[in-house]
Amino acid sequence: MEEELKCPVCGSLFREPIILPCSHNVCLPCARTIAVQTPESEQPDSECAAGGGDHADKLSLHSETDSGYGSYTPSLKSPNGVRVLPLVPAPPGAAAAPRGAGPASSSLTCPQCHRSASLDQRGLRGFQRNRLLEAIVQRYQQGRAAAAAAAKCQLCDRSPPEPAAVLCEQCEVLYCSACQLRCHPARGPFAKHRLTPPPGQPGAPGGDGSGGGKGAGGGRKVPTCAEHDLENYSMYCVSCRSPVCYQCLEEGKHSKHDVKALGAMWKQHKAQLSQALNGVSDKAKEAKEFLVQLKNLLQQIQENGLDYEACLVAQCDALVDALTRQKAKLLTKVTKEREHKLKVVWDQINHCTLKLRQSTGLMEYCLEVIKENDPSGFLQISDALIKRVQVSQEQWVKGALEPKVSAEFDLTLDSEPLLQSIHQLDFIQMKLPPVPLLQLEKCCTRNNSVTLAWRMPPLSHNPVEGYILELDDGDGGQFREVYVGKETLCTIDGLHFNSTYNARVKAFNSSGVGPYSKTVILQTSDVAWFTFDPSSAHRDIVLSNDNQTATCNSYDDRVVLGTAAFSKGVHYWELHVDRYDNHPDPAFGIARINVVKDMMLGKDDKAWAMYVDNNRSWFMHCNSHTNRTEGGVSKGATVGVLLDLNKHNLTFYINGQQQGPPAFENIEGVFMPALSLNRNVQVTLHTGLEVPQCVKQPKLPNN
Repeated sequence: MEEELKCPVCGSLFREPIILPCSHNVCLPCARTIAVQTPESEQPDSECAAGGGDHADKLSLHSETDSGYGSYTPSLKSPNGVRVLPLVPAPPGAAAAPRGAGPASSSLTCPQCHRSASLDQRGLRGFQRNRLLEAIVQRYQQGRAAAAAAAKCQLCDRSPPEPAAVLCEQCEVLYCSACQLRCHPARGPFAKHRLTPPPGQPGAPGGDGSGGGKGAGGGRKVPTCAEHDLENYSMYCVSCRSPVCYQCLEEGKHSKHDVKALGAMWKQHKAQLSQALNGVSDKAKEAKEFLVQLKNLLQQIQENGLDYEACLVAQCDALVDALTRQKAKLLTKVTKEREHKLKVVWDQINHCTLKLRQSTGLMEYCLEVIKENDPSGFLQISDALIKRVQVSQEQWVKGALEPKVSAEFDLTLDSEPLLQSIHQLDFIQMKLPPVPLLQLEKCCTRNNSVTLAWRMPPLSHNPVEGYILELDDGDGGQFREVYVGKETLCTIDGLHFNSTYNARVKAFNSSGVGPYSKTVILQTSDVAWFTFDPSSAHRDIVLSNDNQTATCNSYDDRVVLGTAAFSKGVHYWELHVDRYDNHPDPAFGIARINVVKDMMLGKDDKAWAMYVDNNRSWFMHCNSHTNRTEGGVSKGATVGVLLDLNKHNLTFYINGQQQGPPAFENIEGVFMPALSLNRNVQVTLHTGLEVPQCVKQPKLPNN
């Protein structure tokens, strides 16, 4: 609260606060320092008669620091950062200005919203004193004085700390004399800070009662009117938004304004303020909870950061270990290849050396034989020797004098993909997606359709590739997938009426499938609301009245289906005959979705119908006519259709009376309401009807 009790100019607690027209407050001494004088040469002469005392009170033009050198003074900054416009000294001789030149007008600029307000002849006394704020400041000072009666220095290293000697109002820190000289010297950025005695000591604001304003030592003075000192405030001017007295209403500018009782307006404004405070209190509570959430988030971020760092180090160390093991394997391969090559070369060296030694010995022996001069002896061994030499020559075949292996190693290590992988090594999301949140406000049912909506929780950064929506069979059976995709809104049609379905959803990504959401329970409608279906109707059918009224452009019978499909439960609807000319034979009943639509309903095996004229009716299926019954229809008649899929039969009614026996039995599957008519008939469909008591069938016992 202390920030609300500080003047925006001096940064200290308010002293004699006044209310500016913009509703902001400022100290009266500070208001004198920021008032600005503007010369006006066309002021009326009557305004020049202001006395010296009033002039000093409303302007305080010359402070003790006025130097008189020039008319420009730089703007200053208050301790709380608000820029203050100082006074412009009056030029010499201004007091002796001739009549007609006019005195200088004065204005005041709010230091918070920078709106200017002109001062009238009353000067600063024209602004109302904020007595309420003054009283709150006084109570705050007294409470602070009591709380800090034994104030200690907040920066002392001694134990216990030294008693505080001064309090810096801007730093809000208590200093002893030694700490103040060391930590808060009166120079540099601290030069403009205001040092006061600690609260509770003589000389401190509110410490001895002298700085508390009026009423500091006793009861609060009853406020009196600013313009009529002898009158108390008793009314509130709604137009001016200020309290007034009776004399203001009789003589002053408020005489024609809308005024109300002061007490009533006080209670009304208190109630409005309390109501507004409730809203602020709720927001403050939310902000506190949000701050707790943010602080918990900080802790979680710290913990998760450490976990991720440890995981990263472990993963990189594992990569380094794997690379080291692979390096050892590759070095083993190189060693084996080198040893193999060396063995081959050494074997070739030994073999070649042996052959060379044998060839050399043979050559030397042959040369010695050639030196002998005994022809007969030479001829005895020459044939065998020639063969030996030829065999020795043939041993040096092509390739025998070529190395079997090369000095190069046929091993190439392709490390480029691995280097690229290392360079591309980065974090990828490997976590499963979180639990989706079902948006119950968007989930709804309509007829036998349900719509579900969901979203991911806030602050969830795990990628989601899609969702899987599951629904049970409406009878407590197993869940089955009804939707897989990226959308977060899904409508499922064709469900059973008057059934309860359970639905749940889960998300999936490349890492797998996340957990299920909470299960939502959806109840389909007890009765069916539907219309004629223009998309499947024969082109000669004309629909109107929001697709509830059907006519035909052809003299031949044409079929139109309803938009609902039934496979379970008991359903009842009625068709009102709006027009009936020349005794046509409209047919009413049910059909499959693929019924033939260019002939009377019931002539194929896809429809079960009752066709009727003005005298009698017949049931028809597969073009087989049965159960002729007296009683027909006319304009204004109502035909009722009761489809009981619990008993698997179909019954017809005309004007509330059952027409013949149950028309068809043992019918199973999915059926749609159907109608065939020609241009002589107009029929209006009525749906969403409860099964009438007179035709309601008893329920089957549960098996």
